[in-house]
Amino acid sequence: MIAATEVAPAPGVGHVLRRAARDFYEESWRLVALNTALSAYILAVLALASFAPVALVLLVGAGPLAAALVAAAVIVVESGSLTFVETTDAFGRSWRRGLVLAAQLGLGILATALAVRFYGSSGTLAWPLAALVLYLGAIFVLYQLVLWPLAVRDCTRPLRDVAGEAAAVLVRRPGATVALGIALLGVNALGVLAAVLPFLTMTIAYSALAAARFVIAPRPLDEA
Repeated sequence: MIAATEVAPAPGVGHVLRRAARDFYEESWRLVALNTALSAYILAVLALASFAPVALVLLVGAGPLAAALVAAAVIVVESGSLTFVETTDAFGRSWRRGLVLAAQLGLGILATALAVRFYGSSGTLAWPLAALVLYLGAIFVLYQLVLWPLAVRDCTRPLRDVAGEAAAVLVRRPGATVALGIALLGVNALGVLAAVLPFLTMTIAYSALAAARFVIAPRPLDEA
């Protein structure tokens, strides 16, 4: 059991992105499998929702797959390798927490969308409030970026403690967190625009590796 989570000694965003690329190259086939499973589930739900919008609630079910992917990324960062057994163990260990994290992420996105729609349709005087809601929504998404790796690293830790730690990371390194978020947004957007296939098989896993390397202390000899 991990008593406390070490936070990486402020690695630069460029360094994080380069190391994540190397991590992905070394462990690609397992991470691609997880990325593909997650993407396939999401696409299936979206296809179903095109006929019955209420089916969007099933997106919460992507939480366990996303948590397993992030947990696998954390294992790569901490140990330098990932086995098939560790991959399956990551799912078994983190799927419940993944459901909780996906549910609160979905509620946050839904609340943001409803608030923006409300203020956006309430006249020009309310537009600054819509902009404020978008700003807070962006902060919420960045918070998720640092929360998930910490939350699935040790699923026995109370989520409240992990949430406080993630908030501390965000407050301590706001500029770097924003830079990382923008970089990963660009990576995933390019994956979609270029051919879609990279997004479905690689870029989500790469983003998980980058987020994990941003907040989790690497192996002692990792940078040797």
